[in-house]
Amino acid sequence: MDHISLNHEASAGDTHKQAVSTLPPEVVQCLENARFLHLATCVDNQPHVSLMNYTYLPSSTYSAAPVIIMTTNPASKKTNNLLVNPNVSLLVHDWVSHRPPTHSRRPSGGSPGPEHRSSLASLLINLNTSAVSSISATINGTAELVAQGSEEEKFYRDQHLENNTFDSEGPVFNPNPQQQPEDGGRECFVAGEEVRVILVHIKDVRTSDWKGGVRDWVIEPASAAATSTVSQVNGTR
Repeated sequence: MDHISLNHEASAGDTHKQAVSTLPPEVVQCLENARFLHLATCVDNQPHVSLMNYTYLPSSTYSAAPVIIMTTNPASKKTNNLLVNPNVSLLVHDWVSHRPPTHSRRPSGGSPGPEHRSSLASLLINLNTSAVSSISATINGTAELVAQGSEEEKFYRDQHLENNTFDSEGPVFNPNPQQQPEDGGRECFVAGEEVRVILVHIKDVRTSDWKGGVRDWVIEPASAAATSTVSQVNGTR
């Protein structure tokens, strides 16, 4: 196989930036295929990252722009953070990866070798050692807690419940399989009355492909995107 060199283009600034009113198809595919995303919040220069279930909606009766729905315990660190600083960053990808075997353990112990891997790690390696998609997407936006008890909250919660049917998937992440919740955890993580609904309004997106190439998009209203010159790339959109 011919060697394919990686791209080393600068990525500190905007790269091939385009203004759009909807998310690019490759980002939508990523969001539709992935099971989880990473939510990053930050207060007082202390970042915090959480692994989250989510639901992506391209539009709804409450928002013409694309949004991402999540739910959280009202006493969680992420909730406290976004109340102070609503700016968030999300990382999503729809590929499965694993650490390749090494000849020996690192002097400090390091990551476990094949003989020390858990059964779950071995299962993931055997199931899929290649990428489903060739990109990861970093999504920046602002988060809000939807008004508790409102029709809007009920709408987004119902959408999130419908999209996350944990009870049909088995106790993949249950630390105690002998005490699996009958509802698969939805009562704790989504449906509980005390659980708050987080709505993320998307500002911009960056994708990174497996060769190191990056692309940027900024989400604008349809009228603004149609007249913006930012989206011009080689004379076309």
